Amino acid sequence: MSKGVTIYFMRHGETYLNYYGRMQGWADAPLTPRGEEDVRSSGRGLADVEFSAVYTSDLQRTVKTAELILDENKATAKDIEIEKRPEFREVFFGSFEGLDARGLWDKVTEIATGKDGSYTGATSDESVRLELNAFKEMDPYHDAENFMEFWMRVELGLIDVITKHRETDQTILIVSHGMTIRNMIHELIPQFEIDSMLDNASVSVVKYQDGLYHLEAFNQTDHFARKEINDQETDLDHSDIS
Repeated sequence: MSKGVTIYFMRHGETYLNYYGRMQGWADAPLTPRGEEDVRSSGRGLADVEFSAVYTSDLQRTVKTAELILDENKATAKDIEIEKRPEFREVFFGSFEGLDARGLWDKVTEIATGKDGSYTGATSDESVRLELNAFKEMDPYHDAENFMEFWMRVELGLIDVITKHRETDQTILIVSHGMTIRNMIHELIPQFEIDSMLDNASVSVVKYQDGLYHLEAFNQTDHFARKEINDQETDLDHSDIS
């Protein structure tokens, strides 16, 4: 059996802009207390996983998430370096950064689909492309990234990291953002159908072996472990995570 790599993709913890329902791409709010505790709960559930490399975007919410995960980890070298990659940032929403999210997404959905209705979350491949392109069109400055601009940036980082690790048998951690992670997984596993939004501090696991990528977990939160309780009672109900 040839060597491979296991990739843990983690979305950052809840931020204040998440909590306030604001647009957050390159805008970068700190984690809320709940966000920090969810990340620590996720980290405690992964405490025995040895990471050989850790990557984040260069935004503070992913860096802080990675620091908290490593603080809870027992197996990873304490002097491991967090490598910050701007390629792993979230979509840039241009002049809409920091504005109320719900109304904007509803308007974008209407432009992208030609239908008037409430936004329920971009899940299909086509809707992701159409909606990002609509943001570019709506932005009066046209600074918002369309899908091609977003993906060309992200793909450069993904190819670089995969090339470095894919024949090492290592386990690596990539802390990034909801839309970025979903599209990276889709690139590695083309048959993967995007059918849900990612929860804060959730983990998705992709394994490469014998020339193929396999999705072993997606949007996993059932590993979250509360502090100072029995091992048999480590699951939390995170159905209300935004």
